[in-house]
Amino acid sequence: MNSEIRNKRMVDARLTLLQAGGNPIINQEVTVEQARHKFLFGTAAFDLVPLSNGEYEGKQREQAEGRAEKLLDIFNAATLPFYWARFEPQRGRPMTKELRRAAGWCIDHHLTVKGHPLCWHTLTADWLLSMDSPDILKAQVERIRRDVSDFHGVIDMWDVINEAVIMPIFDRYDNGMTRLCKEMGRINTVKAMFDAVRAVNPSATLLINDFDISPAYDILVEGCLEAGIKIDAIGIQSHMHQGYWGVEKTLKILDHFTRFNLPIHFTETTIVSGHLMPPEIVDLNDYQVAEWPTTPQGEDRQAREVIQHYETLFAQPLVESITWWDLSDGGWLNAPAGLIRRDGSSKPAYEELHKLVKQDWWMSRTKLITDGDGKIRFSGFPGEYELALGGEHRSFCLDHPGTATIDIQF
Repeated sequence: MNSEIRNKRMVDARLTLLQAGGNPIINQEVTVEQARHKFLFGTAAFDLVPLSNGEYEGKQREQAEGRAEKLLDIFNAATLPFYWARFEPQRGRPMTKELRRAAGWCIDHHLTVKGHPLCWHTLTADWLLSMDSPDILKAQVERIRRDVSDFHGVIDMWDVINEAVIMPIFDRYDNGMTRLCKEMGRINTVKAMFDAVRAVNPSATLLINDFDISPAYDILVEGCLEAGIKIDAIGIQSHMHQGYWGVEKTLKILDHFTRFNLPIHFTETTIVSGHLMPPEIVDLNDYQVAEWPTTPQGEDRQAREVIQHYETLFAQPLVESITWWDLSDGGWLNAPAGLIRRDGSSKPAYEELHKLVKQDWWMSRTKLITDGDGKIRFSGFPGEYELALGGEHRSFCLDHPGTATIDIQF
């Protein structure tokens, strides 16, 4: 294991096992195993919406269930889609029930759920175009309050505003949020959206999220913080369709944001396993191809780069989450950016990431013997653990890297 990861991520756990009367339980065999990881290994899980709502049948359903099993084998977090244009194409008729079923499926399978996004100029509601700016703001705030309230306790993590750096200067097509942000300014727009969420769910984890990795984004974050906006985590998109960033570039990008001492989430990560998108493409959406196949050589390259990227990020203490964007090929831009192929088979990147998360960064069932003081020691990653002694079980948590001293009573 990377020594930097060991030093910065792991917990030296020191447990004392006690009888009900307080006497130590000595020279007894116990087993300890990790139940959940505190670090969020996530993926976009849009496929769960039709699956959980019974929209697939026959072979299609079988394939979707296979993808869901692969999701659960690695990931402990899922991002669900709340693009306004699709969530509420007709005003007053949101897809709340459908998304509730998907979110419920995630909760039943012990996945932390994030909604993405509450405010974005792309895929915003078309019916905003008939409104003036005050009414657009009112509708957007009402949308946030309604959806955050409807999903309170099920989804308590949100990408509140997406791509605010470009929002007021976006010129591809007219939309309500660009109009509003141009008038209000970025910081006031961000504040209005965050305030709307806080009013309904004060304890929610709220992110600002952007693909812009230039100084413009960290200047925006700085301005938002100076304006008193409480940002819980900084979201960074890392769509590497034009090639893996590499360690040096990744660390340089991180350096822009670690100065804020806030948690960092890599919210949208892709590395392709086919040919790379041409470097002259500025807006990735401009690259439209009918076919973009995965290749054996590309899959080997993808596997190496995925592991290096995850290891680089996992070694940084402020990084608390990495979300892989397309679980299977053929998602955004038809790219071979999945960890599994179109036929549902696993790529080398999936297998290597599984080993990394569930073997290298996971404590499997381990037998230990209490000493003469009833103590056991082990090293593990922050998360939830189960301890068994005889036929009895106890749960405990390791919260932070460093040293944890815990008494457990039987």
